[in-house]
Amino acid sequence: MRQATIYITDNGYSHFIELAKNLHYVKRIETDEEPSDDKVLENIKAGLKEVKLFKRGKLKTIPAKDFLDEL
Repeated sequence: MRQATIYITDNGYSHFIELAKNLHYVKRIETDEEPSDDKVLENIKAGLKEVKLFKRGKLKTIPAKDFLDEL
């Protein structure tokens, strides 16, 4: 599989993305757009689910200090 980077004007951006989505050989499109509200809500729900699993003892976490040391 090959990859291409395309720089396009704001005016043609949405048209180009729609065109690329309809090409059968395009496997994935990555954009620099802000995440949609649906995606943000989905991530928040996933985080809350992890908190619930941790509180039930079904998810193991690491101390914040250890996490920050890894960065």
